[in-house]
Amino acid sequence: MSRRGWVNFFQVSSLLMALVAVGLLSAIATMHFAIHGREVQVPTLNGMTVAEARSQTAGLGLNLDVDNRYYSGDVAAGHILSQSPAPGTVVRREWRVRVAESLGPQKVEVPDTVGLDERVAALRLRRVGLDLGVTARLPWAGAAEGTVLAQDPPPHAQGIARPTINLLVAAGGAETADAWVMPDLTGLTLASAQAALTKVGIKAAPPAMVEVPVAPVGAGDALPQLPVKPGTVTAQQPAAGTRVEQTAVVKLTVAK
Repeated sequence: MSRRGWVNFFQVSSLLMALVAVGLLSAIATMHFAIHGREVQVPTLNGMTVAEARSQTAGLGLNLDVDNRYYSGDVAAGHILSQSPAPGTVVRREWRVRVAESLGPQKVEVPDTVGLDERVAALRLRRVGLDLGVTARLPWAGAAEGTVLAQDPPPHAQGIARPTINLLVAAGGAETADAWVMPDLTGLTLASAQAALTKVGIKAAPPAMVEVPVAPVGAGDALPQLPVKPGTVTAQQPAAGTRVEQTAVVKLTVAK
């Protein structure tokens, strides 16, 4: 090939390589835009009304789910208490943002359903705006099948977190217990708490004994706080109201 032919060959080759490079860069830019153009930052929703939060997330191409409702003395009813993912998190469009809505301060009194048939108990709860949570069943010879044996939170409880009541219901004699509703054992003596657990076949781990500071004397119009008696349960795990399998081991914290 002549010198001029070689020059033309290299010129054409260089032009083709340049065109290929431009094409690759264009493809990379297009992919980057396609991927990152569909990403958005999760906005701060806490404190907004549910309607405001839904409008803002919809404008960003996100979906809003209200999956929990809690009582709150600090956040007005109908406003957002918490959210997931956290504000500022980068997610793809159409991502689901889950929030908890405030119900405001607790305004209903927890009714007493112990001794009622479970269907009557559920109706009584709904009438005051409460939901039926976990229903666990336990064979119990001393009560008719379907009778509520215990509930959590207990009757007339104040300061409950959720509008949900869990029930322990008497099962038929031939049935085996599928689970148990964990009662509130705090404030009981260690012996009483262990006896309550043994009664339904739940095991307790060796208790954790802790020092409890002496409560300060009340000032002004405040009532003095009673000291915690040694041997009193101060904490428990699992928490009161949760579903407990028969194989669970309960951990108790007890004052020395």
